[in-house]
Amino acid sequence: MLKLYNTLTRRKEAFKPIKPSYVGFYACGPTVYWYQHIGNLRTYIFGDILKRVLIYNGYKVKHVINITDVGHLTSDADMGEDKMVIALKREGLPLTKESMFKLAEKYTGIFKQDIKKLNIIEPDVWCKATEHIKEQIELIKRIEKNNYAYIGKKSGNVYFDTSKFKDYGRLARLKLKGLKAGARTEVDPNKKNPRDFVLWFTIKGSKFKEHLLKWPSPWGEGWPGWHIECSAMSIKYLGENFDIHTGGIDHIPIHHTNEIAQSEAATGKKFVNYWLHGAFLTSKGEKVSKSTGGLFTLAELKEAGYESLAYKYFVLTTSYRNNLDFSLKNLKNAQNAYRRIKNIILELKDDKKINKKYLQEFEKAINDDLDMPKALSILWKFVRDKRAEGKIKTIEKMDKVFALDLLKKEKIKIPEKIKKLIQEREEARKKKNFKLADKIREKIKEQGYIIEDTIEGPRIKKL
Repeated sequence: MLKLYNTLTRRKEAFKPIKPSYVGFYACGPTVYWYQHIGNLRTYIFGDILKRVLIYNGYKVKHVINITDVGHLTSDADMGEDKMVIALKREGLPLTKESMFKLAEKYTGIFKQDIKKLNIIEPDVWCKATEHIKEQIELIKRIEKNNYAYIGKKSGNVYFDTSKFKDYGRLARLKLKGLKAGARTEVDPNKKNPRDFVLWFTIKGSKFKEHLLKWPSPWGEGWPGWHIECSAMSIKYLGENFDIHTGGIDHIPIHHTNEIAQSEAATGKKFVNYWLHGAFLTSKGEKVSKSTGGLFTLAELKEAGYESLAYKYFVLTTSYRNNLDFSLKNLKNAQNAYRRIKNIILELKDDKKINKKYLQEFEKAINDDLDMPKALSILWKFVRDKRAEGKIKTIEKMDKVFALDLLKKEKIKIPEKIKKLIQEREEARKKKNFKLADKIREKIKEQGYIIEDTIEGPRIKKL
């Protein structure tokens, strides 16, 4: 039985989908104003593992990921500039719609390349905020009709009235009593309550009179708030009540809390049954983020000599619900372990059997709230068990969840300097100068490669 930790109830629960054998799954996607760093990508690795475990258990999964290309401001308090506008200024591009769409396409493309490098399955639906304005307006109209919205007298913005929504903040266990205006860093004087949030921004109420992306609406020309897009698009593709919603833990107190409030205010139904959240990637105990700097992209890790799947292996060594401390030293240790287990597996012979004992242990681990550290330890125990049968076929099944290319034979591009050292070593061996041959072997090892002597000749592998 699959058990998942539900943020809404703060406990592990047996997973029971709304429809038998079918799962509706929405994941908060990227705001495409910049590269997605490895901290962001950890969340998508966790979401992919969840999806793979669901598929492994026989479920048909409809997976939706949004692309935020408008409405995400620099402050959760509904203040500041749109992040897409800031990106245009950063890159010295003209402040036009055309430039903004091109910028969004550029960073969406890079994001899709990154998830491909991590063997993350693409969703069934990619949905852009700018292509679902109609749905967002219709949802806001429903919220307004149900008396959960009000218009700011001076701004003309449409606000969600959190005081009218019963149990607002239950996902984050927010303590709302005694909350005063100014509890956030910036205050919108048009709000009745400091935790109210904008559903629709109007040009009238914005200091950005020439906002690039704006649409006509019943409340005046403007653009949607960030939170409403996820509700509108998830409801369109998955229905008013669906199974699973995921994201990073930083979304719990505001974004996901607001999604629940506005969705349930509009429909009168429970929005999502299971909320799952991934913890932070940290450095020396502190969350890594774009604002703190010093973050790596996958491309930068590759330049430094680290494989994308080695990073994925590193992520799987810790539960998705626990913070993961990142350093290049920790990543190097993970890469060494990843290469070592791959090298062991590639030496195995296929006896065409399945090892039910180890497979059952593996299934128990993944079904216990995606316990990937335990699953990895079972894999290591299995490959080291000299008496165990069915290794290739069993690992093949396990790798449908890990997606680490454990059985894939890689073409190693050997640098010219390493080829030269191999040749020198072979010449030393022919002359029976084994001391020199061993010395060259060590030099090759220092460069990240290992030589195995076989009947067919020397075989080289990455360490």
